[in-house]
Amino acid sequence: MEGPGQEAYEERMRRNLDPEGYEDPGIKSSSLSLGEMSRAGASTGSPLHAWRARAEELTPLRQYLPSRRRCYDLDGRRRAAGAPPRQASYRGGGQPLSETDVDLEAAGSRRPVSQRDTHEGYVELHELVMDSNKELCWMEAGHWLKLEEDFKEAGHWGQPHLSFLTYHSLLEIRRALAKGAVLLDVAANSLPAIAHILIDQMIYEGQIKPQDRDDILRTLLLQHKHPSEAKSARTLPPAQLQRSGTGQAETEQPLLREQQPLEMSRLAGAEQGPSGATRPQLPEKVPEDAEATLVLVGCAAFLEQPTLAFVRLKAAVRLDAVLDVPLPVRFLFVVLGPDSPHVSYHEIGRAVSTMMSERVFRRDAYLAEGRQDLLQGVEDFLEASIVLPPTETPSEQLLRSLVPLQHELLRRRYQPPAKALDKGFLKDLGLKAPAPEDDDPLRRTGQPFGGLVRDIRRRYPKYLSDIKDALSPQCLAAVIFIYFAALSPAVTFGGLLSEKTKGMMGVSELLISTCVQCILFSILSAQPLLVVGFSGPLLVFEEAFYSFCNNHNMEYIVGRVWIGFWLILLVLVVVACEGSFLVRYLSRYTQEIFSFLISLIFIYETFSKLVTIFKNHPLKQHYEVQSNVKPTGPAPNTALLSLVLMAGTFFLAFFLRKFKNSAFLPGKVRRLIGDFGVPISIFIMALADFFIKDTYTQKLEVPKGLQVTNSSARGWFINPMGKDNTFPIWMMFASVVPAILVFILIFLETQITTLIVSKPERKLVKGSGFHLDLLLIVAMGGLAALFGMPWLSATTVRTITHANALTVMSKTSAPGEKSQILEVKEQRISGLLVAVLIGVSILMEPILKHIPLAVLFGIFLYMGVTSLFGIQLFDRILLLLMPPKYHPREPYVTRVKTWRMHLFTFTQIIVLVLLWVVKSTPASLALPFVLILTVPLRRFLLPKIFRDVELKCLDADDVVVTFEEAEGTDVYNEVQMPT
Repeated sequence: MEGPGQEAYEERMRRNLDPEGYEDPGIKSSSLSLGEMSRAGASTGSPLHAWRARAEELTPLRQYLPSRRRCYDLDGRRRAAGAPPRQASYRGGGQPLSETDVDLEAAGSRRPVSQRDTHEGYVELHELVMDSNKELCWMEAGHWLKLEEDFKEAGHWGQPHLSFLTYHSLLEIRRALAKGAVLLDVAANSLPAIAHILIDQMIYEGQIKPQDRDDILRTLLLQHKHPSEAKSARTLPPAQLQRSGTGQAETEQPLLREQQPLEMSRLAGAEQGPSGATRPQLPEKVPEDAEATLVLVGCAAFLEQPTLAFVRLKAAVRLDAVLDVPLPVRFLFVVLGPDSPHVSYHEIGRAVSTMMSERVFRRDAYLAEGRQDLLQGVEDFLEASIVLPPTETPSEQLLRSLVPLQHELLRRRYQPPAKALDKGFLKDLGLKAPAPEDDDPLRRTGQPFGGLVRDIRRRYPKYLSDIKDALSPQCLAAVIFIYFAALSPAVTFGGLLSEKTKGMMGVSELLISTCVQCILFSILSAQPLLVVGFSGPLLVFEEAFYSFCNNHNMEYIVGRVWIGFWLILLVLVVVACEGSFLVRYLSRYTQEIFSFLISLIFIYETFSKLVTIFKNHPLKQHYEVQSNVKPTGPAPNTALLSLVLMAGTFFLAFFLRKFKNSAFLPGKVRRLIGDFGVPISIFIMALADFFIKDTYTQKLEVPKGLQVTNSSARGWFINPMGKDNTFPIWMMFASVVPAILVFILIFLETQITTLIVSKPERKLVKGSGFHLDLLLIVAMGGLAALFGMPWLSATTVRTITHANALTVMSKTSAPGEKSQILEVKEQRISGLLVAVLIGVSILMEPILKHIPLAVLFGIFLYMGVTSLFGIQLFDRILLLLMPPKYHPREPYVTRVKTWRMHLFTFTQIIVLVLLWVVKSTPASLALPFVLILTVPLRRFLLPKIFRDVELKCLDADDVVVTFEEAEGTDVYNEVQMPT
C-alpha cells in the first residue's frame, strides 16, 4: 500500500528531522542509553527491565526512522554508537540519579530560581486530523500571542480575541497533570529525540502500554500542516488513532505517505479568504527573544483514560517543518485519550495553550522544579479565573460588572500581598517595584531646605545622561510637536491678556517670559519634562488684580512687582519648611471644583466677548460704511463674521481632536493631524478671514521686534516705587495677600502636574523634585514681574503631551493588545529647544497680526469645553439627568447609593456657586483662598456625612494613565487642573 514516492518522502523526513543526526533508537541494541538506564536503575530496583525486553522486539518502526546510529548519554549528550557509556551522575549527597531523572536534566542544570531565564511566549495548538487523502496529520487549529487567533470555517484567520475556556477543561488539565508525565530540562535537539524520551517516560509511569509505543511514536512524528482556505482543522474530520493490527481503516494507510510540500500548503494559506482577511504577519508581531510552546492533542482509542505529558527542554530547539513561525520550541504538551462524549480534547488544548500564553503561568513553567510546582501554578491560575454560571446569556452591560473583579484578581495575581516579590519578578511582569521610603520626594527630612538638598542630590548626578539621552530622532520630533502645542496657547493667552489689562501685558511679554523662564527651567530643574507656560487660572487672577488696581487708582504693573517680591519670600519659606508635602492633602474633590470653575470661566468669557462684539457692531439694516481700516462705529457683518470665525475655530479644533481617535486613515497620520489640530484650526480660520476683504474683524495686536505691547505706558524695567505716582507704602506690605493667592495657584498647578507626570505607570527612572521645581518657577515669576512679564506655572496638558511624545512604546506586542512602555527619554534638550523657538517667534509679527481675536476666542472655548471631559464632577452632573438604568458601571455608581452620590455632587455644586459669586464681586482676588477652604471641608466635614468606602469611590484618584490613545479618550482625561 506504499506509494511510489514513499522512499523519497522518508529520505526527506530524515533530512528535515535530523539536521544534527537523529539518535537511532536501535531498539534491538538499546542504543538510546537504555542499557545505561537499566544499569542505573538496577541499583535502585527499577522495573525498567520488565518492559525493555518487549520494547526491543518492536522493529517495524526502523523503516520510518533515520539510519544514522547515535545515542544519548545520561546527561542527554550525544555519543557515537559503540562508544563507552558515561558514568551515572550523582547528586550532591552521593545518591545516584533515579530513572525519572534520566535524560531529563543534565548534571548541574538546576539553577537558583532567580537565575533561570524567562522569555515571551508563542503557542501553537495542533490537532490530530484525517486529511483529504485519508492520512493522519497534525493540523494547526490556532495560535496564541497573549491573545487567541483561530482559523474560521470561511477560510481565513479570525481577529485576536480573549480566550473563553470551559471550567471542565481546566479541571481535566489539573487532574491529568497530577498523574501525567512531567519532564524537566530535557537535553534533546530534535522532535524524534524528544518523542522517544517522552514515550519512555510515559511507559515507565504506566500511562501507556509498551505495545503501544510504536503507534504513539509514529503519531508524534506525523507531518505538521497549517490551515489554508481549502483545508483546516474545522473542515477536516478529527482522527482517532487505532492500535496496529486492528484492521481499522485509519491505520491501514501508510502514516508517512508522500504529501504536498509544506511550503505549498503555507502559500495556499496566505491567499486571501472570502471575507478579505489575510494571513496575519506573525513574524512581525512576535518578540525577538520569544520561545514557543507546541501543544498536541488527539484521540487514541486504545488508551483507557486521557493522558497528559509536559516537556520542558533544557534549551529551546528549532523544530523544522513544525511551527508556522521560525521560533525555537521550549515547551511541549501532549494530550491523548480515548474518544468520549464528556471530554473535548480541542477545549483541553485551548485551555493548555491559554495557560501557557499567560505570563505568570508561563513563568511558573520556566521556574518549576517538579510536578508540585506546576500543579501550584494551575491552582493559582484557577484562583485568578472567573466562572460564569449557566444562566441566560447576560447582556454586555452585565458583563462589564466583571471588570472590577477581574482587576482585583489580577492585582492579587501579579503582586500577592502575602509574598515579598523580588524586583526581577516584578520586572518580568512589567510592574515597578515599590520605591523605598527614602526615595519618596515628598518625605520630610526635618531640616531646613532638606527637601531641596535631596532633590539636588537625587537629580543633578544624572545631568550628563540628560544630555546624552537627547541624541534621539524621537526628541527632535517631540521638539517640533511641543513647539506648536506651546505656541498656540501662548499666542491665545497673550491676546486675551492684552485685552484684559488694556495692553499693559500682551503677546510680546508672554512669549519672552515663556522663552526665558523655560530656558532656565530646562537647565536647572529636577523634572525637565514639565512644560512651563501661562494658564487659565493665572489669567483670571490678572484680570481680577487689574480691576482692583484700576478701581483704587494704583499702578497695576507696579503692584505686580511687589507681589513678585513677596512671592520670592513666600517660596523660600515654604521650601525651607518642606511645604510641598501639603500636596498630599489636595484630593480630587478640590481639584475638580477648581477645574470645573475655570472651565466655566473660559466658556463664559468666550460668549461674553462675543456679546461685546455684537454690542459694538450690532445688526442693522443700514450702516455708515467707513473707508478707514479700523472703523470707529458699527461695521457691517463684523459680528456675524466673528461668530462664524469663533464657532468655526472651535468646531474644527474639536473635530480634529475627535478625528485623532477615530478609525479613519492610518494611526500615525490621524494622530499627526489631531496633535496639530489647534494650529491647523487657527491657520484655516485666519486664512478665511484674510480672503474676506470687505468685512472688518478685530486683529491680534503684536508689537514689532522686542517692543512692549504698550510702549507709551511702560518700558521693559518697572520701577518698584512707581512711574507716574508714588506707589502707596501700605500696598507694598498689603501685596502679601495677593502674593499668597498667586502662590496658591502656582503651587496647585505645578505640584499636581508633577504628581501626574511622576505616576509609577509612566516608568520615569530619574525622579522628580517638587521642592526644587517649585522654587525655580515661583522665583523666576517673581523676578519676571520686575520686567513687566507674566509669571508662569507648570501646564498640565502640555506637560502630559510632552511626556507622551518622549515615551518609547514596544512594537512587538500581541495582536489586539496595547503596547507596553519601554522607556521615556528623560532629557533637557527638547524643552530647551522649544523655549528658544518660542523666543524666536516674537519676530513673527507680520504673521501674528493677521490672526483675528474671534479665532482666539474659539480656542478659548475649545480649552474650556475639552477640560470638562476629564472631570468626574461633570460626569456626575450629567447623571442627575439620566435614569439609573443608564448609569455607567463605575465604582462611584455601583458601590454608592444613587441619592448619596447625588448628595456628594450637590456639595461640590454649592462650593462652585460660592466660588462664582466670589469671582463676580470685587472680592474676586480672594478666589484662591476660598478654594483652599475646600481642603478642610473635605478632610473634616465630609467624613461625618459619608462613609469611608463611599469617599474612596467618589474621591479616588483613579484616572488611568494614557500612553496610546484609544477611540474616545485623550490626554485631557488625565487632567484635573485646566490649562
